[in-house]
Amino acid sequence: MMGLMASDETRTETRTETSAETRTDGSGMRETPGEASGTRAWTTWTTRLLLLGIVLAALNLRPAITSLGALLEEVRDGLGMSGSVAGLLTSVPPLCFAVFGVTAPRLARRFGPGAVVCAGMVAITTGLLIRPYAGGTAGFLAATALALMGIAVSNVLMPVIVKRYFPDRVGSMTGLYSMALAFGTSIAAAATVPVTNALGGHWQPGLAVWAVLPAVAIVSWIPFVRDRKAPSTPSPRQETGQSGQTAEQPPLRITRSRTAWALAVFFGLQATAAYITMGWMAQIFRDSGVSAGTAGLLLAVIMVMGVPLAFVIPRVATRLPHQGPIVLVLGVCGLAGYAGLYFAPVGGAWAWALLLGVSNCAFPLALTMVGMRAKTGAGVAQLSAFAQSTGYLISIPGPLLVGVLYQHSGGWGLPIALMSALMVPQMVVGFMAGRDRTVEEEAAR
Repeated sequence: MMGLMASDETRTETRTETSAETRTDGSGMRETPGEASGTRAWTTWTTRLLLLGIVLAALNLRPAITSLGALLEEVRDGLGMSGSVAGLLTSVPPLCFAVFGVTAPRLARRFGPGAVVCAGMVAITTGLLIRPYAGGTAGFLAATALALMGIAVSNVLMPVIVKRYFPDRVGSMTGLYSMALAFGTSIAAAATVPVTNALGGHWQPGLAVWAVLPAVAIVSWIPFVRDRKAPSTPSPRQETGQSGQTAEQPPLRITRSRTAWALAVFFGLQATAAYITMGWMAQIFRDSGVSAGTAGLLLAVIMVMGVPLAFVIPRVATRLPHQGPIVLVLGVCGLAGYAGLYFAPVGGAWAWALLLGVSNCAFPLALTMVGMRAKTGAGVAQLSAFAQSTGYLISIPGPLLVGVLYQHSGGWGLPIALMSALMVPQMVVGFMAGRDRTVEEEAAR
């Protein structure tokens, strides 16, 4: 697939200003003498390497969460967690994404997006490696937060990198990394229990083994650590005019845009559903009488639905003037899945997993709309940080509330009713966010 995307680039693409002399370095990129900013000439080889890096990074944006969901009961027993504390644990991902994700654009301007993503992979590797052996609930939470910090900055910067380096292929590139993200999510959900059993049945090595994937991803991002700016991309507060001169632009006041707020709330509600699913869905099936291995497979089915759909939906979305109809279809699938889970959790388990898997594809749709609702790379950076950070703040109470309701009601009826109720406003704000307008236009008005 990566070869197909790069096949039209049979000759070298130069995305920096031309110069009489260039020199090459060990990464295979050509650097223009005297360029202090770290901007480099772009070749077919580096394009393919960046594609590989994007795919490998995306593979690591969810296994830290879904691997824990598959072994949540064992981790609870091993660390002596109550249902409420386990609910707090499932709320840690959106909390970390909100707190650390907002720093990603500033870090990218200072160090370059490649360096920040590479550092994010290092943080994920370290956190996943030490969290099973950190000792006690506090140490487990701290190591998890370290891994999630790396995921948070990479989450925010993926749309930014796509907009900067592939401005003419936002839909296909968003689909590519969304598909890789969904694949990594589903693999972790399906394989964690069998891998744990193969490693002796202890949950610690079953969680620690997922540190291998981000360690591999680090290697692919090392060549891009020195790139402080994307080729031919103006700085966040500048725009290049027709004369070729760089003109100062006023800062984008993102909070004045109704579309930005609608997209942030949509992002938050879909994230609420996603993290409830990743944190609790396997337990819901297990409490209904499904075996641990089958429950993990059902969670994997929910996640694996995003592999093909995460590639298709962004491509379809970029061809439509209004993405609202897609939002409504995904929401109806979610309502049907929750209804089935409430009335016949075991008898129709595979059907409900399929429907909820389709509904979970609101995530790649939200990322696609981030790239479509802003005109410039700088606008996408601000919108991505605002929508994701605000959205993840909104999603924090959801998984925690599910844990509290489950513990105090003694069943899953109330939590499932909560999930269904949240789907309605998600459809409303998603429809609003899908309108054909940009945050720059709204902020200017």
